[in-house]
Amino acid sequence: MKGFRVVQFVLVALIFFSATPVFALGQPNVNLGFTSFLDGAPPAGPGHYISEYLQFYTADQINDAGPAGSDLDAGVDVTVLMNQYIYQSEEALLGGKLGINVMLPIVSIDSDAPLNDSGSGLGDLLVGPFIQWDPIMGSKGPLMLNRFEMQLIFPTGDYESDKALNPGSNHFSFNPYWAATVFAGPKTTISWRLHYLWNGQNEEFRHPVFTAGDHDLEPGDAVHANFSVAYEVLPKQLRVGINGYWFDQISDTKVDGNKVEAFAEKVLAIGPGAVWHLSQNSHLFFNAFFETEAESRPEGERYNLRLVHHF
Repeated sequence: MKGFRVVQFVLVALIFFSATPVFALGQPNVNLGFTSFLDGAPPAGPGHYISEYLQFYTADQINDAGPAGSDLDAGVDVTVLMNQYIYQSEEALLGGKLGINVMLPIVSIDSDAPLNDSGSGLGDLLVGPFIQWDPIMGSKGPLMLNRFEMQLIFPTGDYESDKALNPGSNHFSFNPYWAATVFAGPKTTISWRLHYLWNGQNEEFRHPVFTAGDHDLEPGDAVHANFSVAYEVLPKQLRVGINGYWFDQISDTKVDGNKVEAFAEKVLAIGPGAVWHLSQNSHLFFNAFFETEAESRPEGERYNLRLVHHF
């Protein structure tokens, strides 16, 4: 019963249903649900940060995977340990402070037949230089925090071309984003992270629908977002709220330069969450997500625990 998207779920599925071979051509690991409340800035200003994430994803069906768009019973479970280092400097550019974000996931995948997986291993390395702008202030305090990051996903993760599910995507991706937090009142915040995803080619793609040997796979471009609303219930200690994510593939996947129109991925998820401010320098996040409206991908549940510490 098992699967993954890490930094999110990697699905290039070798699926057989009845006598008809069908498949989904999946996207690389991206941030679906890893970040949520107060996302517009590091919580304690410039300096060094370490974040540790523990995420569990589970699904027992893949939507629109069978003949004529039917759903397929095929379970996937994935556990991800995401390791993140952030440095925000005092160096200024375009009115903001320069910084760097580095992330490396360790992934464990467990899948049911007819899926197969490559087990546990390292995921793809994410590196993102960013500009963090100072808070936009009002008469009673901050009104808005925001940041822009040029995130790069390098194909360093474990990948086996004969496996449906892998920790790594085996191709480069460019995934820039804009993150912001708006202070809607003395206790209410609204946060979002908006991404555009451009994918390079995986030159070692194999599937029995195509001729033997390696083929070029280029997943379609996509837009995706994390979003959340939080309310402070204990001053400077506890916020609770609603968090979600959305992913929508906006161009066709290509195999050997030929469009595969039927397998564009889409999903929406929403659920409860909270952040406990242990101190000014340490913060613990918990988020739960329940997926719906999935197309050409699994539809399941995701649970995320994140600890952020500023040195």
